[in-house]
Amino acid sequence: MSAILKSRSATLALSSRSWTRCSSLRAMSTANSSTQPETSASSLATTSEVSHNTHFKVTLKRSGISLGDKVKGTLLALGFHRRFQTVYHRHTPEAAGMILKVKELVEVENVPEHMVRTPEEQRRERKAVRGYKVVGNRRESLLNV
Repeated sequence: MSAILKSRSATLALSSRSWTRCSSLRAMSTANSSTQPETSASSLATTSEVSHNTHFKVTLKRSGISLGDKVKGTLLALGFHRRFQTVYHRHTPEAAGMILKVKELVEVENVPEHMVRTPEEQRRERKAVRGYKVVGNRRESLLNV
């Protein structure tokens, strides 16, 4: 019986139209042998607590000054204007393709949605604390008298 299945899968693999049937047969045969039931409470608790990565955190590490117009255009399309700038992009095929095009120039991390920062939030996080605190002003003291 297994010899028949092997010859059948070989002929299916040769045919370009039925490639999907061959791959689905292969997937079904491996799924039966490797499935193990996981019903422990600890494994269910850890999967619900883990947040899934939904965005790319892309930081420009090297400049694209002397590179071609296509690479510069890709950097602009990603939203880069200067070195060490960080932008966030949702996991999409378009973003992944642009990142792969400039992969030598950027550093990429996968982050969950709660770690995504807008440019204003990034600026606020970088900004230094004031060296003083305003307690009042002269105008308010004159009006209260």
